[in-house]
Formats: sequence, C-alpha cells, structure tokens
Amino acid sequence: MKRDFFILSIFLLLLLFPLLLNAQEKPEKWTLNACLNYALEHNIQVKKSMVNFLSGKEDYLQAKAQLFPSLSASSSHNFANYPSSNTDDNNSYTGSYGLNASLKLFDGGRRLNAIKQEELQTQASQLDVEQSEDDIRIALIQAYMQVLYAYESVKINQNTVEVSKAQLNRSEELYKAGSISKVDLSQIESQYSTDKYQLVVAETNLATYKLQLKQLLELEIEEEIELDIPELTEEDILAPLPEKQVIYATALSVMPEMKSSKLNVDISELEIKKAKAGYLPSLSLSAGIGTGHSSGTGITFKDQLWDRFSESVGLTLSIPIFSNRENKTAVNKAKFAVTTNQLELINTQKNLLKTVEGLYLDATSSQNQYLAAQDRLGAVAQSYKQTEEQFFLGMKNTLELLTEKSNWLTAQQEILQTKYMAIMSIQLLNIYQKKEIDDKL
Repeated sequence: MKRDFFILSIFLLLLLFPLLLNAQEKPEKWTLNACLNYALEHNIQVKKSMVNFLSGKEDYLQAKAQLFPSLSASSSHNFANYPSSNTDDNNSYTGSYGLNASLKLFDGGRRLNAIKQEELQTQASQLDVEQSEDDIRIALIQAYMQVLYAYESVKINQNTVEVSKAQLNRSEELYKAGSISKVDLSQIESQYSTDKYQLVVAETNLATYKLQLKQLLELEIEEEIELDIPELTEEDILAPLPEKQVIYATALSVMPEMKSSKLNVDISELEIKKAKAGYLPSLSLSAGIGTGHSSGTGITFKDQLWDRFSESVGLTLSIPIFSNRENKTAVNKAKFAVTTNQLELINTQKNLLKTVEGLYLDATSSQNQYLAAQDRLGAVAQSYKQTEEQFFLGMKNTLELLTEKSNWLTAQQEILQTKYMAIMSIQLLNIYQKKEIDDKL
C-alpha cells in the first residue's frame, strides 16, 4: 500500500508541476536517442497510459478489500405533529442509532477470482504503457529518418542547381560564340528552372518532416528543431541481421502486445469461474448493535437508550434455484470471450509476423539495392561527365545531356532512399527485439 501510494504521489507531482519537466535542458541539436528520451518523458499518450495503469491498480486494491468486513453507522430522527390529538403534547420526536457489520463468508470463489483478474489486468495496463512507449519509438525513428533523408536530398538538389547554373553560364558563352542554337540554350535554361523548383520542393519536404518530428516531441510553436546529422558508414548501412525466424521468436517473447494478448486470455478464463459461482450458494455473516428513543414516554433519554439497546448477529444463506437463465448466459458469454481473446492472440501473432517479415524484407532488399545503386551511380556519373564534355565540344545534343543528367540525379536519389530505408528498417527491427538504438544516431 505504501509503495502504491508513493508511485501515485510521484506521478501526480509530475502532472501538477509540468514546469519541472519543461525546465529540463533541451539539446541544441537533436540526436535520435535524445529525441527518444525526451519523448518518453513528455509524450501525452505515454502519460495517459500511465494514468490508466495507476487507475487499474486502484481497481486491484478495491478487489482485495472485498475480502474484509464492511462496517457502517446509521442514525435516523423523526418529528411528527398530531393536530387533532387531545394530548398535552401534540408533537412526537423519535431517534434511532445503529452500528452494523457484515462479512461474506462464501461466494463460490467470485471475489478471489476477481482479485486474480484485477491483478492480471494491472499487468496488462503496465504492458499498455510499454506498448505506448514502443509506438512513440517507432514513430520517432520513422520521422527522424525522413528528416535525415530530406536533409541529404536538399544537399543533392543544391548541388544539382549549382551544376545547372554552371551549365547555363557555359551554354550562354557557346550560344554567343554560335556553337549551339537558341533552342539548345532554352532547354538548358528550362532545366535550370526545373532544378531550382525541385530544390524548393526538397526544402519544403524537409520543413514538413521537421514539423512532424517536432510535434511528436510535443515542442512548443516557437521552438525550432535542428538535428545532429550523424556520420553513417557502409558498416551501419550493411549491418548484418539475425535470421528472420530468430527475430520473430524474440519478438513473440518480448513485445508487450503479445504478453497483453496472453493475459487477456487468462483474464477471460477467470471470468468463466466467476460466472459459474452464480450456481453456488453464498453465505454471509452480519452483526449489529442499535438503540433509540422517543419523546412523550416519561422515561429519560439515558434510560431509553439503555432499555432499547440491542445486539444482533445472523447468518444468511442464499441458494440460487431459478435465475431466469442469468447464470447460464453469463457462463456462455464468458466462454465466448475466451474464444474471442484466443483468436485475438492468434491475430496479434500474425500481425507481428507480418510486421517482422516486412521490416526484414525492407532491410535486406534495401541493403542489396544500396550496393547495386552504388555501382550504378559510378557508371552513370562517369557517363554524365563524358556526355557533358562532349556536349560542350559539340559532339552531343541537349537532349542527350539532359537525359544523362536526369539519370545521374535519379541514381543519387536511389542511393539516398536505399540508405535510409535500410537504416530505418534495422533500427525498427531492434525495437522488436528490445535492443538499444545505435549510439551514432
């Protein structure tokens, strides 16, 4: 009890004094681990899950308290007026006082099973907190990788604009010298405008992804967020993975949604036992003391209290005979709930398998595509360089130059996409294995 009260007090302190949390120094540049640590302390959904957990603990404590006797005190007072009475006093005042206790001796195990249910439900609520934390981790990893991808995409587009500007300047000189036509120059100018537009699009995407990350961190509107861009190597991108079956087996044993689904089956099985208790008799013990007084008797208040003082004790046996099918319906519905939760457990397993298989495929295919994209980029870059040289020598036309340039830009984007898809998938698989996030991030 003291431990529960301590936990509740600490949590309420955090809720009532949020400034204490906000006073925590925020990093100038955010790493992925800094984002995760900050979000787990400030995310609203995580806090709501913690409140639900604490509320569930109260239900558990209340269920345990049902094993103890109940005690109540009562007092009633009545005043009556008799206008037609010929007595000297037309008014009457009465009072009664009582103290009553009751204890249920036997109820077919209903209360004991209810206690077990609430204990399991409390464990399930704690797992809900863990699942909320995992959800925010997954969302942050995805958002963080999107920002990193957008950041490098902006750099690629900035470089492309610089190259286009240099090509345009060179083309203007060639046009003045009569080496290329006006049509060729117009195509180069059009490509330069297109590249500038793509840069604006890339910058907009970066701002959008940063906003999404900022919102996940619950930052205020006036706060800006800048990332600490990690130096990622091929070793990080091509990190070896455990076998898919090993990852799935680990996820089955550690992920909170799996543990919670199993607990729900156990909880519903206890509900069957509670429902079957309706067929059994119940036995209750009651005891009480009471007294009272009234006016107009000619006896003193003190004497009346003693004269009317009474003590009582009793046993009540309740035997169900016919309950209009309530008990049978309750048992059948409890059995249906067990079946439903068993099916939900299987569904959770299948969803987890689908997620792990999907992430594993994304990780391995992205790693393979990254290697292939590197080879392609080398070849495309060489081809583009040669085509550009030949264009300025008059050996290639504008269409050939712009085609090779488009291939060069596409190859860079492919490397960027496969790079961050591989890293993101690897880090998400770490979540499903309860592994730490890479320190570089």
